[in-house]
Amino acid sequence: MDNMDTGNLGIMAGIIISLGFFGMIFGIIYLYKRERMAMIERGMDPRRYKPQSAPYQNLKWGLLLIGAGAGLFLAYTLDRTIFSRTQDDNAAIYFALIAIFGGLGLFASYRIEKKELADKPEQVL
Repeated sequence: MDNMDTGNLGIMAGIIISLGFFGMIFGIIYLYKRERMAMIERGMDPRRYKPQSAPYQNLKWGLLLIGAGAGLFLAYTLDRTIFSRTQDDNAAIYFALIAIFGGLGLFASYRIEKKELADKPEQVL
């Protein structure tokens, strides 16, 4: 490619990204308005329905990211020590350990939520 082609490619990318962004915003607003109209048609008051909070959402994300970080650190350590003699690309160990430790983080979050809900049975989420 010469300079003329790369310049046109950059302009086209900017146009496509801008159109995609505005299309996404339009779609979100359209679906929001459509949902409200459907509620009104069914005789519901849209102002009375507010999104419910998820009390353990931060715990879940925190443990997932801590687990993924621990998995990434362990994969890096293993890649630099045990698997250092192999000349192969050891990308699979990174993905596997991130998934395993991320899953363990989510499992720990589930156990904590379950224990908290068992201790307070009168609280409804």
